Amino acid sequence: MTLTSFVTKSVFRNKRRTFLTVVGIAFSFLLLSFMLTVWKSFYVDKGAPDSALRIMTRHRVSLANFLPAYYRQKIRTIPGVVHIVPMTWFGGKYKDDKPENYFAQFATDPAEYMEVAADKQMPADQIAAWQHDRAGAICDRELAARHGWKIGDRITLQGNIFPTNLDLTLRGIYTIDPPNSALYFDQEYLSQSVDWFKDTAGFYFTRVDSPESMSRVARAIDDEFHNTPTPTKSESEQAFKLDFIATLGNVKAFILGICGAVVFMMLLVCANTMAMSIRERTREVALLRTLGFTRQRVLSLLLGESITISMLGGVVGLLLAFGLLHALVRPGIALPATLKLSLPTALVVMLVALLVGVVSGAFPSWRASHVKIVDGLRHIG
Repeated sequence: MTLTSFVTKSVFRNKRRTFLTVVGIAFSFLLLSFMLTVWKSFYVDKGAPDSALRIMTRHRVSLANFLPAYYRQKIRTIPGVVHIVPMTWFGGKYKDDKPENYFAQFATDPAEYMEVAADKQMPADQIAAWQHDRAGAICDRELAARHGWKIGDRITLQGNIFPTNLDLTLRGIYTIDPPNSALYFDQEYLSQSVDWFKDTAGFYFTRVDSPESMSRVARAIDDEFHNTPTPTKSESEQAFKLDFIATLGNVKAFILGICGAVVFMMLLVCANTMAMSIRERTREVALLRTLGFTRQRVLSLLLGESITISMLGGVVGLLLAFGLLHALVRPGIALPATLKLSLPTALVVMLVALLVGVVSGAFPSWRASHVKIVDGLRHIG
């Protein structure tokens, strides 16, 4: 009998216990895979290649503070700046407060926006139609498919932050990879509807001539407004997203806390199963020793069981996580399309599964392999 066949028979000796253990570990690995995917999406992914040419400039104090409109022309004069548009988060309600009806909404300048966001692809006639309609709007193909929108459809947004409702007409549908589920409309329409918003912007979206100019231009922008009543903070598109996420709280600590708790629970579940299984087979282990099995050989057999159970749970957990993430990013759920289970994440999860199997089975396996043969044969369990 080979080591593999022996371990396999031992793992499935008590099928019910093994099944329940694998299921419990699998759901833990499902949660771990999901949290690691969120971590990768937030803190590891660098975004689309074109984002390396874009700078976000906001108020240094808070995203809730607006910037003056004349900042746009001052920033445009800085060497390295190619295009710049104002951007303002509208935060309106579409139909109701259901999650499937939530999407990002920004006021901007149609005349120059597609020059800054050059990775968005849209037919020229649709761009022109948007630029010539003060109440026009554009959105990405995924968002249009989710709500069944077509060119010319009317879209009404009910203001939450701004005390106004916007009646928009869809003039264009763009494509971008990955989809961003966002809608853009003319900032002038919002300025005409809300008096106190005139001559301001939430932040500025700037395109530079090369990735090498990013840090220099960002510093130049902030130096330009350093001693003004409204100082700025300029950063890359990815850093801007992280700042926005930080407004939700200490997301890093939250994710790490959940991952730590999940791994600890998996260790307890797997260790408890191995302790029960090995204790029931103390006489069997002693018998193996009488047949010439060395302590190291017995240790490897028992440790192999623990690793096999943990790895099975890891594989099942990954399959469940893949299905869950695939379901969550489909149209109608409103989660970013970047939430995809990647190969590096899967490898990390399987590495954790291996470590859980080793750590949880190490002590009971070592203890069983070092039981004296006479004591083991006398054991009644």
